Amino acid sequence: MGLFARTGISRLSVAPNGAAGMRAAATGLLVLMAAVFLVARYMEPLHPAWGFVKAFAEAAMVGGLADWFAVTALFRHPLGLPIPHTAIIPRNKDRIGDTLALFLRDNFLTPTVVARRMYRVDVAAAAGRFLANPDVTGEGRLRQGASRLAADILEALDQERLGGMVKNAIAQRLDALDVAPILGQALDAAMKEGRHLPLQEGIINWAAETLAANEHIIRDMVHERAGTILRWTGLDENVANAIIKGLHKLLFDMADDPDHPLRARVNEAFANLAFDLQHDKDMQAKVDRWKGEIVRNPAMQRWIDGLWEQARQGLLKAARDPDAALAGKLGEALRHLGTTLQQDEGLRETINRFARRTAVGATATYGDGLVRLVSDTVRGWDAETITGRLENAVGRDLQYIRVNGTLVGGLVGLIIHTADLWI
Repeated sequence: MGLFARTGISRLSVAPNGAAGMRAAATGLLVLMAAVFLVARYMEPLHPAWGFVKAFAEAAMVGGLADWFAVTALFRHPLGLPIPHTAIIPRNKDRIGDTLALFLRDNFLTPTVVARRMYRVDVAAAAGRFLANPDVTGEGRLRQGASRLAADILEALDQERLGGMVKNAIAQRLDALDVAPILGQALDAAMKEGRHLPLQEGIINWAAETLAANEHIIRDMVHERAGTILRWTGLDENVANAIIKGLHKLLFDMADDPDHPLRARVNEAFANLAFDLQHDKDMQAKVDRWKGEIVRNPAMQRWIDGLWEQARQGLLKAARDPDAALAGKLGEALRHLGTTLQQDEGLRETINRFARRTAVGATATYGDGLVRLVSDTVRGWDAETITGRLENAVGRDLQYIRVNGTLVGGLVGLIIHTADLWI
């Protein structure tokens, strides 16, 4: 190629149509040398200079034919003749695929190589720059393209099957969740921080309102259970009033006094409940049964259906219009995260370490599978397919070899002819 460049011939002017154009140029140069040889042979008796032209053209034909044979033999049988050791690539495509797969495995898909490469990649900083300023030139288009692709994929998926998978996953996670200890720990933490007091107040207020709304029930109960003498004398009404008044006073005192003894009993009951939820197997089994009944309840299933649909619509909305999705609180949070990733070296190192371990783990787990994929894919190609693809990939450069071979052969022939004259 260097000699070809030194001749002053431009690649673009010779091969405007890629490998096919370059093949035509190389063949045309060979035909030209043959024509020059014939003319020079005819004109040689007229002047000694034609001998130099003939020597150049003759040697150029030899060099061009030799390189034509060598290049053609890589991909097919020259002139269709089954000459031994020709059509090398079609005959050895399986071995080529295996060798390529081994090359990928040994040089790219080993944990050591991936780890060494990942040490030079700052994944966290790149993510931070993107999140902090997603609208810079190039990255905005990248986000738009990725968003459209995500929306198309989400819409193309079978929604019934996908939704069923998501809803089943949610239901399975809820069913597998051990709720009782979580509730017990939450109640215990709430009591330590006094966050259960509003619940106490709510219970007392509810009890007072319930009592006021149902005083007639207490009066009827006392009237039914009172004796004839009490009803005749009207004392049953006095007893009912006393009971109702006493209950109202009890609730008022509990609401007014944070240290009321009954409040202490309620706190004790809450503490016992928190302990039982965390440590009592019977209580945990009972809560688990309640949880199962709730999860299997049709109303709960409808809620999960609605939850999935809202999530899907939200994902589609964000994917179709990422700028709008990133304009609110979410966008502000992501930009803040991006700034933090760029400034916090500890966080950045943690994320990069995780990325390295993930890449190395994926290579160790799936590297052999990728290698087999390459090998099996090449094996699955027919001879014509692999020949065409390789020839399209390197054919242009191979045709330059033919051109260089023609010109180098001509120069060698010219040198030999000159040396013969001097000798």
